[in-house]
Amino acid sequence: MATQPLSSTSTFPSLFCSNSNGVGFYKFRSSLYSHHVSVSSSSLPMAKTNQSISRLCYLQTHLPKSGNGCSWIQDNSLCHSVSASVEGYRGSVCYSLPTKPAQVSTVADLFEFICSGPLIEKLGLSPESVADAIDKWLAYGSYLCRLFKANEMELTIPQKARFYHYYIPVFFWCEDQISQHQSSFKEGEEIPPLVIGFSAPQGCGKTTLVYALNYLFEVTGRKSAMLSIDDFYLTAEGQAQLRERNPGNALLELRGNAGSHDLELSVETLTALSKLTKEDKGLKMKLPRYDKSAFSGRGDRADPSTWPEVEGPLTVVLFEGWMLGFKPLPTEAVTAVDPQLETVNNNMKVYYDAWDKYIKAWIVIKINDPSCVYYWRLQAEIAMREAGKPGMTDEEVRDFVSRYLPAYKAYLPVLYSEGPSGSDPKRLLVVEIDEERNPILGY
Repeated sequence: MATQPLSSTSTFPSLFCSNSNGVGFYKFRSSLYSHHVSVSSSSLPMAKTNQSISRLCYLQTHLPKSGNGCSWIQDNSLCHSVSASVEGYRGSVCYSLPTKPAQVSTVADLFEFICSGPLIEKLGLSPESVADAIDKWLAYGSYLCRLFKANEMELTIPQKARFYHYYIPVFFWCEDQISQHQSSFKEGEEIPPLVIGFSAPQGCGKTTLVYALNYLFEVTGRKSAMLSIDDFYLTAEGQAQLRERNPGNALLELRGNAGSHDLELSVETLTALSKLTKEDKGLKMKLPRYDKSAFSGRGDRADPSTWPEVEGPLTVVLFEGWMLGFKPLPTEAVTAVDPQLETVNNNMKVYYDAWDKYIKAWIVIKINDPSCVYYWRLQAEIAMREAGKPGMTDEEVRDFVSRYLPAYKAYLPVLYSEGPSGSDPKRLLVVEIDEERNPILGY
């Protein structure tokens, strides 16, 4: 019988490990598995259940007397030397966490919140499996608090949802995909890094998601690399030539659509990353980056001296993009949306061999209305202007997004119904999000 997510409105007992004679265990198990999720006790493996509950109870009754940087966790070794890891991580992190330990009810409430997440059932998790891995959930939550400068004892509901309903469940899925990938190789064989593709519309938070996942891999001792399809845009000179070859086509006037990428650079980069195996320990390579601010916003490839460097052996490559996994369609299907898409569609026919064939696991972030892209982009530009930074006007945002909307209207329905180009349905995770960029229950 499938285990259902916990109700977010249910109430946990304040102490469910009150003594050593099992009373607390029974009270917790009864409320958790009978009342909250309506699963009969006979359907549960009792030994496994009690082991998981014991794990939770141990965490609650052995909380540290003072903060140690992982204040929900009894054993500081679980933090994997996080203080040393975050110091070397690019970007700001937060060290000013409270020293007051979490109360017993805090762990219980957080556990209930985790189990109410919309991805729990989709990922095949259950309250029992969450309890069994609760130390990891708490450690990962602490890491993300440092990364995003959040106080782990005073998280808002949106922060908790972003961390425990979205980033951490997706990280668990990525870990499982990596395990499957590595187990497919024989002992002694070189194992290339798993390339995970993230296909998601602009502004929906995919870059932030990848940033969080990359950080979690780093602080848990595994090397990863971040790439975006934006990194492979043509140089400013190449873009000018593209405009000249396609006069009057607004979809190819600026960077973005198929045809505006340096596919040879894509192949070179992804091939080189695949060779950063365990046998190449210490070997380094630079990852291309793109400067969107160059040439008054038209953009250009960044100076190679500024490109970030990665070192082998790599475990995973996180590759994200707004049109990743799009499939070319019959000409009449795209011209019905916009006649200018015909050239874009023809350009797309060579993208599989440059991008998608390297991707062995996929995450598709699904939206119901492509018009959200406009509002998300507008929010970002308004925030930039309010911060005193250069930002597009509302009209410029409308013009910018209008060059992408035809592709969204043509290709997203197929992406959502059939999956990305060349993808394996067993290695595909679809996460549907709302207007606030949080995951929701999708069907």
